[in-house]
Amino acid sequence: MKIPNSYYINEDVVKIAKDLLGKVIYTQLDGEITAGIITETEAYNGIADKACHAYNNKRTKRTQTMYLKGGVCYVYLCYGIHHLLNLVTSQQNDPKAVLLRGIRPIEGIPFMLARRKKNKFTKNCHKGPGKISVSMGINNEFNGVSLISDKIWIEDQGKIIKDNEIIVTKRVGIDYAEEDAHLPYRFLLK
Repeated sequence: MKIPNSYYINEDVVKIAKDLLGKVIYTQLDGEITAGIITETEAYNGIADKACHAYNNKRTKRTQTMYLKGGVCYVYLCYGIHHLLNLVTSQQNDPKAVLLRGIRPIEGIPFMLARRKKNKFTKNCHKGPGKISVSMGINNEFNGVSLISDKIWIEDQGKIIKDNEIIVTKRVGIDYAEEDAHLPYRFLLK
């Protein structure tokens, strides 16, 4: 069953980032369904978070999606090559989001392999947000798309993740964020 929009309205983006571990993300493109268990996330805590694109209430054409009511995709191009998928959370005009950094493929693996131009997956093949997007077929066309659409959605399939199964650490690649670079906003399944 798809997670309802009400789930994403929560203002505690850190709680959502942790809670998403073990949930299953799906995409459906041209009848091809792909899915993966979410294994790694990072929280971006809005206008007060120096690592967040909306820090200090920065509004640009790119960040405008983050200001929407929670429950939509925020997809942006990183380094001009990688599409990165974020899940917008909280209320409208409170720009918080969760970056998906890792999945474990469980459905549509042949489609994922074809999109990645691979014959088989290696252990770390889906660690990294750019790799997830390629495998799941995610690009800029997903920006602003509802997370309860038939194109992309997340399901809670009842898997209970205990705190001792989660690694909590600082986020990756955000040294520019000064003291906020050290916040414990990254979550990984052991």
